Amino acid sequence: MNGMKRARGLRAVVIGALGLASVTLAAVPAFAKGNVEVTVPRTAHVGKTFTIKADGDDDIAGYLHQLCLEERTGKQPWHQENCTTPVRADARLTTHGSSAHRGDLQLRAVLYGLKNKHDHHPVHLHTSGVATVHIR
Repeated sequence: MNGMKRARGLRAVVIGALGLASVTLAAVPAFAKGNVEVTVPRTAHVGKTFTIKADGDDDIAGYLHQLCLEERTGKQPWHQENCTTPVRADARLTTHGSSAHRGDLQLRAVLYGLKNKHDHHPVHLHTSGVATVHIR
């Protein structure tokens, strides 16, 4: 009889532990994986064009992706330069830039999620790190 009680007690502990584990796993938020990168040359000359490349992806289902390029000089606010058309897969952007003045030009890429091509309320998904072009 003592062995049966012990087995029941052990079974109750195991069931309780499994229940606690399942509640804990359900409470942990699921984070989507994604990445955004922008690539620029380290230096460029005043008035000369240079190539800017940006790539962005996210595994959130149900969204179209749109990748936008932003730039700023000095401590100015970021302003949007251009965006891709919405796509279902990874978003890629290749463009050319130039600067009429010496100094540092900072660029970053921002990935948005849209419910459809005409969505007026895109969801911010990811922002790349800042890439700097030293203009000489």
